Parts: sequence; C-alpha cells; structure tokens
Amino acid sequence: MNNEALGEIGDYIALKLADKIDEQVIAWGDLTISVHRDLIVETIRFLRDNTQLRFVSLVDICGVDYPGRAERFEVVYHLLSPTRNLRIRIKTTTDEETPIASLTEIFPGALWYEREAYDMFGILFTGHPDLRRLLTDYGFDGYPLRKDFPTSGYVELRYDEARKKVVYEPVKLAQEFRSFDYLSPWEGTEYVLPGDEKA
Repeated sequence: MNNEALGEIGDYIALKLADKIDEQVIAWGDLTISVHRDLIVETIRFLRDNTQLRFVSLVDICGVDYPGRAERFEVVYHLLSPTRNLRIRIKTTTDEETPIASLTEIFPGALWYEREAYDMFGILFTGHPDLRRLLTDYGFDGYPLRKDFPTSGYVELRYDEARKKVVYEPVKLAQEFRSFDYLSPWEGTEYVLPGDEKA
C-alpha cells in the first residue's frame, strides 16, 4: 500500500471531519479512523459520497471483544475506494446494551454483516430491518465470539435415535477426569513411549 497516498487521504479527511475524528493512524497498510458511535453513519456517508474519496464498497463489518474495557466491543468497518485503489478502516466502540446505528440505509449489504456481529458478539444495531441470529441455532444461549464464552459452549446438540428427534443437552466434559502429561518427549516423560522399549 502507498503510505503517502493514505497520508494524503488522512489529512483530507481530518480537514473535513476534524471535530468528528477521535484518532487517526496508518496501520497494517490501511488508514484507520476512530469515531464516536453516534457519528458512524454520518462519517461513512461522507466517505462514500465525497467525490475526492469515493469509498463506495463496504468490504466488512466485524466485532472485537475487549472484556476489560467499559465499552468492551469495537465495531470495525472496512471500506474500499475502487477509483483510488485504497482501503480505509473505521472503528467505534460500544457496550452490551448501547446500540449502534445500522448502515443498511447506506449499504444494503451491511444487513448480513450486522446480523453476524449481533449473532457472534451480541452487538445491537438500531434501524436494522431484520436483526436476528444468522449462524447459530434459534435457541442458542450466549454469543460465541465473546472472550468469556466457554470453548465447549453451554449445550450440545445431537440426534437421539430412540426419540427420533434432535435434542439439546447440557455439555458433559468426559475428559476432565483424565490426567494429561504435558511434557514433550524431549523433556523426558515418566513412562516408556511406544517404540522406546526396544532401546
């Protein structure tokens, strides 16, 4: 990526949106702009409609979880300007109860990304026409990409042959009573490894 071109774009955006930008940095080959959640629609509409920028393609909306923060979620938007051949990343923060305005009015494809962010993190979006789970099952409990979600989940789904239907049961961890040896063979185990008995 051309950091000089990104720097020029960053300076132009900072000039036009000076009071709206919390932070601006070039990182990982993208220009990253942080804005307050109340200004996200206005900012992204400006980036799309401004004739100097033309960030007309929404590439992605994703969530990031930082449980130690008061506003634990970052919502990250990636936009592409085909005319300038540049990408931009816009970030904002929110918590578990405070919604962010939906971008479906600006980018209709945002519907799917926002549903995924809701399903995986529990991030709420106001003005979304159909905010419901996308990837998990209807009765799913919790949000799987939150850092405090257990890796095993809360329930398991299986087909019960006797009942001839799908059943949900609490997760049973059968391996928790096994004793694991975490030493590698190079550190020396307390037992003979298969094949070593010949030596």
